Amino acid sequence: MCYYFGYYLALWAIFTGQDFDSCCDYCIFVDQVTLFLDVEKLINIPYEHYADIAQMSDADRKLIEAARNATEQAYAPFSNFKVGAAARLESGRIIVGANRESEVFPSGLCAERALLFMHQSNYANDKIEAIAIASNPAPRECYPCGACRQTLLDVESRQKSPIRVIMAGAESATVVEKAELLLPFTFKL
Repeated sequence: MCYYFGYYLALWAIFTGQDFDSCCDYCIFVDQVTLFLDVEKLINIPYEHYADIAQMSDADRKLIEAARNATEQAYAPFSNFKVGAAARLESGRIIVGANRESEVFPSGLCAERALLFMHQSNYANDKIEAIAIASNPAPRECYPCGACRQTLLDVESRQKSPIRVIMAGAESATVVEKAELLLPFTFKL
């Protein structure tokens, strides 16, 4: 591979009229060609953004309100950052969860995982259609951490249907149509 790369570099040098007075000139040329050949790969994540939650459907606003109400059940004496999550199940039932902090960090549990584990224990046959996440205070939209994203993907995979994720702030919300979009390089066994 190196032999061919060097061969093509030499051809390129001849073609472009490069003249190397020293080994350093050649190294600089190689660096320039390497930068030229470096291809950037991008991940595009389709999402919807609502500057005003009032623009959302009644069902989504109701789910956000349930998540906001769930923050009242949070136990966050250390961070004072209360998070609530609400899920709309296929049956139409709405279930909620809230974060729980512990004196023995990191033994607490995020609202999303508290909700998802409760769902899997009690309603596993009633698929989650959508989940909303909200916080109090809500200075910005509330996004799930990496562990919660992985757990959302695990549930999505087990139920074999997408989970719509609504990440709400005080005024706005961002929505992805399936949890898989939140973690493009997913861990799988």
